[in-house]
Amino acid sequence: MNTRLFKASDRGTADFGWLKANYYFSFSNWYNPEKVHFGLLRVLNDDHIDGGMGFGMHPHDNMEIVTIPLSGAVRHRDNTGGSGEIKAGEIQIMSAGSGIQHSEVNASSTEPLKLFQVWVFPKEKNIKPRYDQRDFGKPAFQNTLRTVVSPEAADDALWINQDAYFSMGEFENAQTLDYKIRHAGNGAFVLVAEGSATIGEIALGRRDALGVWNTDAFAINVTPGTHLLVIDVPMN
Repeated sequence: MNTRLFKASDRGTADFGWLKANYYFSFSNWYNPEKVHFGLLRVLNDDHIDGGMGFGMHPHDNMEIVTIPLSGAVRHRDNTGGSGEIKAGEIQIMSAGSGIQHSEVNASSTEPLKLFQVWVFPKEKNIKPRYDQRDFGKPAFQNTLRTVVSPEAADDALWINQDAYFSMGEFENAQTLDYKIRHAGNGAFVLVAEGSATIGEIALGRRDALGVWNTDAFAINVTPGTHLLVIDVPMN
């Protein structure tokens, strides 16, 4: 089993006043040649956006983009006429495909918005752009890893144009999770959103992450109050 530690304290940072961002991988003006991607996971940003602020209309193509609000709500609009809000507890996926323009702003004029934004390289290029979002409900994540993004209909999750799987869980008590890699050739990027966890001999604190590959399964020991995001993604 191979591992790579991504300490929260080693992330790239940016402060634009209205936006305070932390980058797990090279993004915008922050570049680290050793942190460009993990397999086909290209971007994972931990953003804090002030009330009334956000990203104006801008283009994307050929990328699978997953937005996970942690607190607050995102208001989105795109050039196909689509619009809506994604609240904390909901998850949105966008297939940029052959090309789309969209905006993402804080739906509140006063309260801050906190979110993870994740980009994964697509399996098929130039598909028709699309949005989808779902409220899984907080009980779905209690004391279990719930698959929320998947290419497989059997997972009852948001569909992604890639052999990638996103799972989330919130754990009230200490326990050991036996995680199995979902697809041959995949690795797992395990992010501790809150709390702490241990994988093998490696201890992870809040916002630390561990990339794991060249294994079929591994154990995750979580402490009470831990929130996990696991991104199971092709390594090439």
